[in-house]
Amino acid sequence: MKLVIGLGNPGAEYERTRHNVGFRVVDKLAAKHGWKWNERRSRAVLASGAIGSEKVVLVKPLTFMNLSGQTVGELVRWYKLSPEDVLVVNDELDLPVGKIRLRGEGSAAGHNGLRDIIAHLHTNQFPRLRVGIGHPRSSRIQGRDHVLSAPSGDERILLETGEDRAVDAIEMAITQGLERAMNVANTDPEEAARKEAARLQRLKEREERERLRREAEERRQAEHDEQEDQRHTEGQ
Repeated sequence: MKLVIGLGNPGAEYERTRHNVGFRVVDKLAAKHGWKWNERRSRAVLASGAIGSEKVVLVKPLTFMNLSGQTVGELVRWYKLSPEDVLVVNDELDLPVGKIRLRGEGSAAGHNGLRDIIAHLHTNQFPRLRVGIGHPRSSRIQGRDHVLSAPSGDERILLETGEDRAVDAIEMAITQGLERAMNVANTDPEEAARKEAARLQRLKEREERERLRREAEERRQAEHDEQEDQRHTEGQ
């Protein structure tokens, strides 16, 4: 069984904010599988079902972000899970908007929700999926104001794309394992495309060099054969 925790703040006023990206990711995952948010436990709303052969419980804590550990700790004990069976989804200022990073462990990195979960689980050895929201574009905007506001325009599109990739990463982590999911999720699609283009260009250049080498070899062989024929003619 896996417990997938989406971090956010309850209430309609926070629904579209950057800080609530974790809520939106688990909402999208639930909608994709047709699961209903019809259970409440440990100050959280839950949706559950199966992905492959694995039972999965999605969680949206109702304690507000900074107290998320209370809910997570109670649920881990209720379901008798180990920290490795928990996957936390949260926003990340230090990642560009829409980029995602999946890790098997780590520090809170300044995120108060993660910090509270670490405190209640007494360990940081649990997987977490970070979705980038980026830093404020202006130095006049405080970090708190940034995370508690909603993106717009291209930034909103980038963030929604990141949320969709996060859903895919969660499913892969559950069905194919964390290591495989990290290898895929932590690869920037644009960077991967650049690397693939560079690889194809290097291959093309190698093939061109090989073609030129063969042509040069054929010319040398032709010249050699011509000289041999000429010497043979002269010796007759």
